[in-house]
Amino acid sequence: MSRIDVRGVWKIYPRGNVVAVQDFTFTCNDREFLAILGPSGGGKSSTLRMLAGLEEISKGEILFDGKVVNHLGPAERNIALAFESYALYYRLNVYENIAFPLRARGMKGSEVDGKVKSIAELLELTSYLKKYPGSLAGGVQQRISLARALVRRPNVTLLDEPLSHMDQRVRHEIRARIRHLHDELGLTTVYVTHDQAEAISLCDRLLIINEGKLQQIGTVEEVWNRPANKFVAYFIGEPTMNFIPGFVEHERSIFIATPEGKRVFHVEGKLDAQYIGVEITIGVRPQHIEVFREKKEHNAIAGVVRVIEFQGDKTVLTIKLEDEVGTEVKAVVPAQESYREGDRVWLYFAPSSIRIFAGDVLIL
Repeated sequence: MSRIDVRGVWKIYPRGNVVAVQDFTFTCNDREFLAILGPSGGGKSSTLRMLAGLEEISKGEILFDGKVVNHLGPAERNIALAFESYALYYRLNVYENIAFPLRARGMKGSEVDGKVKSIAELLELTSYLKKYPGSLAGGVQQRISLARALVRRPNVTLLDEPLSHMDQRVRHEIRARIRHLHDELGLTTVYVTHDQAEAISLCDRLLIINEGKLQQIGTVEEVWNRPANKFVAYFIGEPTMNFIPGFVEHERSIFIATPEGKRVFHVEGKLDAQYIGVEITIGVRPQHIEVFREKKEHNAIAGVVRVIEFQGDKTVLTIKLEDEVGTEVKAVVPAQESYREGDRVWLYFAPSSIRIFAGDVLIL
């Protein structure tokens, strides 16, 4: 069993009084793959380094399987680490780099050989085993670092941007292998990245942070469909969620003000009566907008196509709404549908696709 509990953890750097992590509380369950996602400087790496024992915890507790590990160093925590920087031993060949943590624990002979060759095959490193890291490309060096971290069975595997120096094709292949290895060995993995596609393809749950604060933790479906706030709604998804100013009409409807009057939208669920008449923000994902050429009377608003981005299997339209402020939104349509700049269209939002924010917070 390898469970991580983080309870009220802070990281404050005395120089400049910088708060890197603010009151984090979360759990990574046994055999779970948890991805920590957020923009650069948000506190991702500081969190991982505290889990690893490389950074002192300013406040709070970290527990492995119910035991507080604040006072333990990395070796005593039985963790595996792979960071964006390779930290390889350049005087050792690739084989010995991967074997190093096994030999450090007293493993010898055929057992070391079997484990090194097995992980090398999984990460496509077999042909490099006799070479030295300094002669290899950055992407290969990063795979060596990853192999060294995963070659033994640690309590916890901590990975910090381990694929950042690989090209796109290799990244797709290696992240699939990381997930396979995680499942095959029954690992508990915490994976830090700023790449949401990478996080989504790998994780069981996402932990999203920004400016040192935990924003939301949940499955991809939960975060996608029920973002806790506007930051999460905007950060997750490509293209990003559209935000449109509006007002609450009734408990089950909202409206967008236009020069020609209100465009009313029915919503799924019931808004609290306290919000009636209040200005709110309407959130709709580009993938959930339906685009029509003919006028739609209900749950729709007109707009004019401004930009057309062909992306192979789909086209992304930038459309300027005919609301009072000329809000621009994006809509994803099938590639076979043809549009031109200047086309007037109608955008339909299904009640189930509409999210409502009061200030920064999701209310429906």
